[in-house]
Amino acid sequence: MQVLVRHDDNIKGSDKLTEIVTTAVEGGLERFRERITSVEVHFADENGPKRGGDDIRCTVEVRVEGHGATAVKHHASDLEVALDAAVEKMARMLDHQLGRIRDIAQAENQATNPKS
Repeated sequence: MQVLVRHDDNIKGSDKLTEIVTTAVEGGLERFRERITSVEVHFADENGPKRGGDDIRCTVEVRVEGHGATAVKHHASDLEVALDAAVEKMARMLDHQLGRIRDIAQAENQATNPKS
């Protein structure tokens, strides 16, 4: 799974940030590893140099093999809090989406191969 980290001009990027993001994404989305081709994490500080509030936005976009991109966002006052919450949201979304795909495939299989 390829993990890309992007940020706006108000967020200071570093190797440490990339390491934190990669660890969080790989840990939080591990069970989907076989299906995910890439993950892009984008941070933005919506208030710029002003402080206060939940102004850090973390967007996690995942590309799943054979499907389009799926994205979630979370706002928080801290990068790591925003990241962790966005990764959790993505895991729930993938559970839902891939579960529906699995259920449809099972239903189609049962329809074409009914048990005697």
